Amino acid sequence: MAQHISAVGMVGLGIMGSAMSASLMAAGFRVVGYDVLERRRRDHRRAGGQVARSGREVGTGADIVICSLPAPKALLAAAQDLAAASRPPRIVIETSTLPIAVKLQARRLLRVRGTTLLDCPLSGTGAQARAKDLVVYASGERPACRRIAPVLEGFSRAHYYVGPFGAGSKMKFVANLLVAIHNVAAAEGLVLAKKAGLDPALTLKVIADGAGTSRMLQVRGPMMVKGDYSDVTMKLDVWQKDMTIIADFAREIGCPTPLFAATAPLYLAALAMGRGDEDTGAVCAVLERMANLGRKR
Repeated sequence: MAQHISAVGMVGLGIMGSAMSASLMAAGFRVVGYDVLERRRRDHRRAGGQVARSGREVGTGADIVICSLPAPKALLAAAQDLAAASRPPRIVIETSTLPIAVKLQARRLLRVRGTTLLDCPLSGTGAQARAKDLVVYASGERPACRRIAPVLEGFSRAHYYVGPFGAGSKMKFVANLLVAIHNVAAAEGLVLAKKAGLDPALTLKVIADGAGTSRMLQVRGPMMVKGDYSDVTMKLDVWQKDMTIIADFAREIGCPTPLFAATAPLYLAALAMGRGDEDTGAVCAVLERMANLGRKR
């Protein structure tokens, strides 16, 4: 299907953006990429991508552009750049986890130039993105969502149309709430096993094959067993941004989230331990310390 949409733009070439770009190129798309960091642009070129000098240039070079960005200011700046292109893209696929109000603001900026912004967050870690194991929650104008299907298929395992603009973000908030809980639950179970004298690697193998398993146990259990969180699939300091967005959204609609709230201090403790650049699986190190289980970093 790639022949119908020859080029795709990518604004943001971090963990997720670079992984999506690699999958799209493997699927036969030409990917025009831009990131504010020069090293990421260099890596994109080395991977076989075409590098743009600005978000504006990305918009001129592709009818369909994907945004994978870390913060509201970055999305709004990208929307302004894309809208200022001499030939703005027809559709922008916004995949970041950000407040819905910010995405609506970006949508208004792009609409002035005739560009449709779709709210399409992703379910999956960086490791899953590299393995093309992402799920997309697509929301917005349905005809536009149908048009981008070949692009979504190029970098994801599955994609779902979940409703009008903003529904994708709401679905992602639900998904990330569960990820936050399951990640801590996996760490808690493995720390209990270690404290009880069980072999952590054997425990992971056995528990992952039974009713107590979870995707987070499968994805992050191996790093928890090793105590090595340097192969980052989601940085703790970026995850903290997601946690805040979910808590604010739940508060806004008056929904209690007691289990989610219980995980927040553990993520904050991991940050306080100086682990902000490590994977969120590092909450296991917090629980190990609480359990008086020594392990050298």
